[in-house]
Amino acid sequence: MTQNQLQRQEIRVGAELPPLTVPAISRTTLALFAGASGDHNPIHIDLDVARSAGLDDVFAHGMLSMAYLTRLLTGWVPQRAVRSCKVRFAAVTPVHGAPVCTGRVVAIDDGLATIALTVALADGTTTLTGEAVVDTTRI
Repeated sequence: MTQNQLQRQEIRVGAELPPLTVPAISRTTLALFAGASGDHNPIHIDLDVARSAGLDDVFAHGMLSMAYLTRLLTGWVPQRAVRSCKVRFAAVTPVHGAPVCTGRVVAIDDGLATIALTVALADGTTTLTGEAVVDTTRI
């Protein structure tokens, strides 16, 4: 169990997950994620392609934000306890944006805790929302 992970009895409605703040997204991060994920869509790594699409710059892969959000979740509970995680992409994360991942327990039913998840930027832009279900008996 990591330092941030909870005991089963500590999970209650309204409990907040310790926020995960990641460093600002750099071009290096985007290139490394493209290689690791196999997602080499040039809109994420090639400034010329981004500009030809009418954008000022490249932007982060949506799945990179989801990976950070999953890291938030598995830093809080063991991976074996995660039953599901679904997300909705709401806005792009620009290069140099610094995502902050947060979560809050919104319901507990028959040992299953529902966690509302969010990724937001410093300017208040929500880039990703989601929901996870955690089996508290597996903690």
